[in-house]
Amino acid sequence: MKFSTIFLTTGLCLLMFACGEQKEAPKAPPPEISVVETKAEDVPLFLEFVGVTSGVKDITIRARVEGFLEGLHFQEGSIVKKDDLLYTLESQPFEEKVATRMSSVAEVKTNLAKNKGELDRYEPLAKINAVSKSDLDAAQAAYDASLSSLEAANANLRAAKIELSYTKIHSPIDGIIGKTQAKVGDFVGKDPSPVILNTVSQVDTILVTFHITETQYLEFTRYKAKNDPVEQADDGDAKFELILVDDSLYGHKGRLDFVDREVDTTTGAMLVQASFPNPEKLLRPGQFTKVRIQVRVVKDAIMIPQRCVMEIQGLHSVFVVDSNNTIQTRDVQVGNKVGSSWMITEGLKPGEKVVYEGLQRVKDGAIVKATAAQIEPTEQDKK
Repeated sequence: MKFSTIFLTTGLCLLMFACGEQKEAPKAPPPEISVVETKAEDVPLFLEFVGVTSGVKDITIRARVEGFLEGLHFQEGSIVKKDDLLYTLESQPFEEKVATRMSSVAEVKTNLAKNKGELDRYEPLAKINAVSKSDLDAAQAAYDASLSSLEAANANLRAAKIELSYTKIHSPIDGIIGKTQAKVGDFVGKDPSPVILNTVSQVDTILVTFHITETQYLEFTRYKAKNDPVEQADDGDAKFELILVDDSLYGHKGRLDFVDREVDTTTGAMLVQASFPNPEKLLRPGQFTKVRIQVRVVKDAIMIPQRCVMEIQGLHSVFVVDSNNTIQTRDVQVGNKVGSSWMITEGLKPGEKVVYEGLQRVKDGAIVKATAAQIEPTEQDKK
């Protein structure tokens, strides 16, 4: 009986000691979760279009007379000045033509001098009736015909000299010249489709053409009418931005040149052209770019990073940390994407804390320790 009492007393002591140990075990701290605090801000919204660049002048170089190409006097892809010599064609046939025309002029001048002498001799004789009136008229007609022949001969000579000048092809503008499409020895200038020898582009200013839908046109025009009523008559003051193929923002803003007079009935789109300064010669003709322009500003918009938003079957939600550091699931309505952020149209108010990282580690009702997230702006946000 004593043994049983001792055993029971010892067991109770051990049990009490174990319970005491269990009560003293420390609780696990709440997980640390990074959050972003919402705030109201005015957010500009843009329309983007795919455009193609061209020089303010893109002039094709063709041979205006037929002949074999004898010389190239430029470096492909280099900058050329107006009137720089680019190509030379064989000139011998045209030089011979000029010489022939000069000979014809000399011959006509000889006849003119002869007929002038005859007329000068007949005029005093006709006054004393030493020659007939018909002889004087014939001399006058011969002289007048010689004058007309001289004019025609001089015109033919000028035409021949012009053709001779076409054997030397000069740059029509200052600009950048491309790759030649003909080499020395090629026969060029033959109709009906003469070879395009090259193209010279003036790139101090770059033109960008693109198409906008009728809906986009109305949206932009209404925004301009509301915000810039004075400038409505001159949309040239509208500032366009250019996004290059590497997603970088071009450093100069552009101006609207024109919107085509009509909507294409087959595509429902309108042709638009904007011009951009190009002092660094960074832009070249033929580049594909994105053109964007501000169409409206959303007042007091709530923007949060896209990674904060969860989407399931078209429904969007976020985790919100309340004043008690408790996780709540909140359904939201999303609007436009701006950079790496999403505009929230319903479901959030300014000053709320939205979970940024660790969405997989939290659930509704969990207690967390919220810390402000350090968010580095992306390239999209910098645009």
